[in-house]
Amino acid sequence: MVQELQTEENKILIALVFGIILLFLVSIGIIIFFILSRKKIIDKEREKTELQIEHQQKILQTSIAIQETERKRIAQDLHDDISSKLNVVSLTTNMLLADNDTSKKQKETLSQILEITSKTLESSRKIAHDLLPPILDKFGLKSALEELFDEFSKNTKIDIEYNVEELLLSQTNQLHVFRILQELINNSIRHGKANELSVYMEQDSKGFIIRYQDNGVGFKISDVNKKPGIGIQNIKSRVKILNGNLIADSTLGKGSQFIIRCNYGV
Repeated sequence: MVQELQTEENKILIALVFGIILLFLVSIGIIIFFILSRKKIIDKEREKTELQIEHQQKILQTSIAIQETERKRIAQDLHDDISSKLNVVSLTTNMLLADNDTSKKQKETLSQILEITSKTLESSRKIAHDLLPPILDKFGLKSALEELFDEFSKNTKIDIEYNVEELLLSQTNQLHVFRILQELINNSIRHGKANELSVYMEQDSKGFIIRYQDNGVGFKISDVNKKPGIGIQNIKSRVKILNGNLIADSTLGKGSQFIIRCNYGV
């Protein structure tokens, strides 16, 4: 009788052990299923996020490309249409000034017309040059930037200290760097009221870094982050296309500094 009870207890114990093992295996299975399901959801979300980032990147590139196409068109129109017509006006005015039948009063008026035409023609050429700098295509980024800095120094009261290296970039990406620095200088003059700038650009095995600083009135970083202007938005867009990071630092009354780090292979 005792032996039968022990046998029965052993059976119950074995059944209990098997039940626990089965419960443990089912629990492990549920945990693995949950982990795999969670991983699949995370992978799907990551894939969705990557597609959104890729889509945003394409929108940025398309937007910048449209801007550059429009700049090129306007520059071409200024050169081919407006400048050529102004040249005709200038030539005709000079012919009338050289005519002996032209009265003194008429010559005074013609001289004023010639002066206005010459100034307008020069402005037209400068705008066309800013929109599409020919030196960038012919001689590269370093020469284009040096010309840009010299032009700003000559035509404004701003003093620019610079040291820039030639970069291993495609022509399109060289244009992005040129536009970034062009926009930064414009912002320093128009909004920052700066009269001193320093620009340093150097490369290494990974990419290149730009350090830009002015002595302007400065701004609140929080305000710019909340509501960036078109200029800052364009700079950020171009930095993003260059696979780079932009760090801005500014204090009211103490100027601004921008550090841009970009990697090659874009």
